[in-house]
Amino acid sequence: MYVVMGATGHVGAAVADALLAGGEDVTIVTRRPERAGRWRDKGASVATADVEDVASLRAAFRRGRRAFLLNPPADIAGDTDATERRTIANILAALEDSGLEKVVAASTFGARPGQGIGDLTTLWELEEGLRRQPIPAAINRGAYYMSNWTSMLEAVAETGTLPSMFPADMRIPMVAPADLGEAAAARLLTPLDDVGVRYVEGPQRYTPQDVARAMSRTLGRDVVLEVVPRDRWEAVYKGWGFSAEAAGAYAKMTAVTLDEDFDQPADVVRGHVSLADFIAAAWVRAAHA
Repeated sequence: MYVVMGATGHVGAAVADALLAGGEDVTIVTRRPERAGRWRDKGASVATADVEDVASLRAAFRRGRRAFLLNPPADIAGDTDATERRTIANILAALEDSGLEKVVAASTFGARPGQGIGDLTTLWELEEGLRRQPIPAAINRGAYYMSNWTSMLEAVAETGTLPSMFPADMRIPMVAPADLGEAAAARLLTPLDDVGVRYVEGPQRYTPQDVARAMSRTLGRDVVLEVVPRDRWEAVYKGWGFSAEAAGAYAKMTAVTLDEDFDQPADVVRGHVSLADFIAAAWVRAAHA
């Protein structure tokens, strides 16, 4: 039995779907079991647990041999770093006496030690915590989510403008959630000695201008890329509903990402979903939501 966190989101859902497609037994973890009907219809079991409740999460882990770990994104209206550090500590605590023989965890390309730079540091803490505990742990560092762009699709359709914190010609490793899910599912099935960090990105790297062109084709209208100056980042994040703490953390995380040297990692898995296909599919889903 495989236990999957985050199956109500894009990446966790892709993990569960890949495992079920291979005929594996899957238990999804959710705090809202009344919304898990589609998973029951697919043949999955459902475990009710909350990442804020260590005992419930440990009980869910005990239902399987291996687990996919995903730290849920914190509410941007609060202090995201503080919340995510707390939920990471809860996940690590729930692994104690869980009986799991292996875990696969979702992390991020630029994970690093530090303070106040969002997922880059909070997910580093998850990686380090997993290294210190005895269960074999495989860590997949995902590239920049393509879904970060498509969350703005409806606004872009209305305005014809795509805001970007990154320069128009900056080539960025990006990945579709489906590719992240399939890569994680694959590592859940490998031997116990398949551990450590692996990078996951899409079939090629893309620029923000590539994103604007792909949106233009999908939407059937001109899309202009608007590059936001660095000194306006925090204000823009606040305008999107971020708290002061979250806006500061995300601005610092964006700065580190902008200044990152994206050399090709030695151990990388390439997905198959192109940026253009992902954006087109996201627009179809939005039209039927």
